Amino acid sequence: MVLSPDQRLISADDHMDIHVLPPDLWQSRLPAAFRDRGPKVVETDDGPFWEVEGRQVSPSGRKAAGYLQADQHGFRPGQPATRLEDMEKDGVYSQVVYSPTTTQLRLEDAELRAACQRAYNDWAHEFNSTDPNRLVLLADIPSHDPKAARDELLRVAKLGLRGAIVHQFQGTDPVFEDAWHPFWDAAQEVGLPISVHLGPGMHSLRPQLGSWRMAAFVAVVPIQLDEVLAGMIFSGILEKRPNVKFVLGEGGLGWIPYVVERLDHEQHKYGGGGQIKDVQLEMLPSEIFARQVYVTYEDEKLGVELIPRIGIENVMWASDYPHGDSTWPESRRALEGSPLAALGADAVKRITCDNAAGLYGIR
Repeated sequence: MVLSPDQRLISADDHMDIHVLPPDLWQSRLPAAFRDRGPKVVETDDGPFWEVEGRQVSPSGRKAAGYLQADQHGFRPGQPATRLEDMEKDGVYSQVVYSPTTTQLRLEDAELRAACQRAYNDWAHEFNSTDPNRLVLLADIPSHDPKAARDELLRVAKLGLRGAIVHQFQGTDPVFEDAWHPFWDAAQEVGLPISVHLGPGMHSLRPQLGSWRMAAFVAVVPIQLDEVLAGMIFSGILEKRPNVKFVLGEGGLGWIPYVVERLDHEQHKYGGGGQIKDVQLEMLPSEIFARQVYVTYEDEKLGVELIPRIGIENVMWASDYPHGDSTWPESRRALEGSPLAALGADAVKRITCDNAAGLYGIR
């Protein structure tokens, strides 16, 4: 048996999708200057839809047509009491929850987007307060400008949110460039785990419902996090700020050992050869990774077998609730059928509970 009956499960990467959110979330919270252009739910011939900047972006209360799996949840994930009921049904104690405000709204106006993110973060704080030990909605950080990102990180840390998402390629400069150093100084100061999530980085494949393009896109999108991982390590941002814990959300596992090995190889080749003139690492990339980087995975086989190469202390399991490919409501059964048991009881406990509990302060 992989899990003892009384062992807690913590899912380190779940979601709060746009269609499950309260229809008045932004209209009730945005400053007046943004309200007219801000997200709102409007009635259409096809039912209620979220509309923003004159575009319809998602149904409200249900998924868009074309998804493979039926929507079993409606608004349940967007209400603390019913989300907790669904967690009980799945045998999951806590969820770490990623936000939809950038990925699904696709707001073009940076200031409007930042206002929406601040409003969402206030709502997330209230949502978490229902049961702070079990509900860990992450703050969504405005990432169009490093100063705006730093200011919001400091604000949400004071609110009591226990982690934050930064969008690695949203601004002019990626998050590992020099302009972002004040943000990472703030992250070092406040000690909140900082996540990036799969999504950006694709150059030629585009998701399209009903097309082979969707399968092709989804198959390789986790691997695009290799770029931000390499940047965060070789830039020296992580090595110089040991208190920063960096999370690759929904990145999967199988590609990680190869990339980390490559980082070490190139550090020996370029760093040892004196060809790098600007940032000199004192640690190997693999040592920095082991000290500060976490990865989340879902229903994966080869990657689980490779966990000893990645680091048992660096891996966190996730159910991906409420997405169609989630292991909900059979997460415990799915774990029982995975290769995880071969790693031993202590490793199983760390990967499915203790690593996330320590990172996010879950008791």
